Amino acid sequence: MGFAEKRGSYWRARYKTAPGKHLTVVDEHGKAIKFATKGEAQRSAGEAENKYRRGDWRDPALGQETFGEYASRWYGAQDLAASTMQNYKRHIEEHLLPDFEDHALAGILRSDVDRWEKKERALYAASSVKTWRSTFHLIFEDAIDEGLITSNPATRRRGRGKRAGRSRGRGPEKVVTDPLGILLIAERAALLSGRDDEFVAVILKAYTGMRWGEIVGLETEFARPGAVRVEWQLYELDTGEMVRCPPKDDSYRTIDAPPWLSALVANHIARAKLTPCACHGRTYVFCGHGAARTGGHHGAKLVDVARRADVSTGTVSNVLNHPDRVTQATRTKVEAAIADLGFIRGGAVVGHTAHWRRNGFATWLFTPAVSGCYPKKAPQEARPVPLVGEPWPGIPVRGRNASARADACWVPIARGLTPHGLRHSHRTHMEDIGTEKVLMDERMGHIDGSVSARYAHVTAGMRKRLLVGLTEQWEEALDARLEMSPRSPVRVLGGLLRARAAVH
Repeated sequence: MGFAEKRGSYWRARYKTAPGKHLTVVDEHGKAIKFATKGEAQRSAGEAENKYRRGDWRDPALGQETFGEYASRWYGAQDLAASTMQNYKRHIEEHLLPDFEDHALAGILRSDVDRWEKKERALYAASSVKTWRSTFHLIFEDAIDEGLITSNPATRRRGRGKRAGRSRGRGPEKVVTDPLGILLIAERAALLSGRDDEFVAVILKAYTGMRWGEIVGLETEFARPGAVRVEWQLYELDTGEMVRCPPKDDSYRTIDAPPWLSALVANHIARAKLTPCACHGRTYVFCGHGAARTGGHHGAKLVDVARRADVSTGTVSNVLNHPDRVTQATRTKVEAAIADLGFIRGGAVVGHTAHWRRNGFATWLFTPAVSGCYPKKAPQEARPVPLVGEPWPGIPVRGRNASARADACWVPIARGLTPHGLRHSHRTHMEDIGTEKVLMDERMGHIDGSVSARYAHVTAGMRKRLLVGLTEQWEEALDARLEMSPRSPVRVLGGLLRARAAVH
């Protein structure tokens, strides 16, 4: 407990911070406070020690460096994967600096962090805020290691806060779909893109459980007879660059593929006449859809401004659309980059994309295929995909007055399903077949560190039963689709339906 110490004509307040270590209560200038009575000194010492134990204590003699200065220095010292560096940069620039950039490192209290989190939770998903606070915590931990501060104000104290309703912060349950839903979604995605590539990609993702980056980064040499080898992935940075990097958590693996799936991919590769991309010089199974176009101006892009200002594209977007979310110093830097480059909103670069973009694929191909509606995009609200009803299941109408020329629209298949939801669907389908956990983990690229998992091994019989089960699901989906209509405007699916009809 804190105590009072007699010093000539006054008392000073002393409190314990570690075994054998005591500090003196000081003012904002770092000078010891002289108390007239012993009681005043004891009360002040007790309050200071309680603050120290709660993590709300600050030492005016330390941590005078601002959080913005330290965060910049901290980020520059990191040497991590490009995706991790991008995420840290986004967290710091867009969510930490606006509130704490000019605060002294040692002057940030736990109560400040709690108020910040409460404000962020009112605007963003709880899972996102939790991630940003974790970055905050990591930065402070390194500051402690450097001796700049003695406690971490971003640490969560156990057993505090609401006892009920904690699960409200969890994300929504992941939407999955059945094999027929997968087939219909793949067909719609191909109709929206006007080519077979999207059909093959959706089916491959749904029947292998591959991650999005692994699908985009699948090179032709790793699409082998009877298997798909996951050796690389392509990760999209905020700058638009596609980085070729190892799969998540180094989950290198060979995924067994049924004969019909291997044939589907092999025929796609032969038909597409693929060529190496300019960015990596490698030939990928799938390439991007359409042209990169956002307007008629040929000039600097948003990513060029981000690079010049050394910020993320999200920060540039906030400067243009929500300047109140960005600090004055960052706004000035971005505005200078805009002026230097002559950036004009709505600018574009014409040319075909070498790879799918996650947001573009999900927004304009996958989500409309799943929900039957194009998403909301200012100034337009969400709207049904306009269709010409024949041939079934309908052909999307494009161009001027498309809605007036349409005579049908799609009904939802699995509203809320995302591309990653196909990975959840695959795991669910394997459970339905009765696949052994050790094989499911191998296929999904998961690691089970339990003792029981060390004694379980994949056998040829397990693999055979899984491939038979996946084939039965596929054939049942084809039969159900055949009953709806014996033909399809999607060329590759039309061929599969004709072949299936011949079997019957």
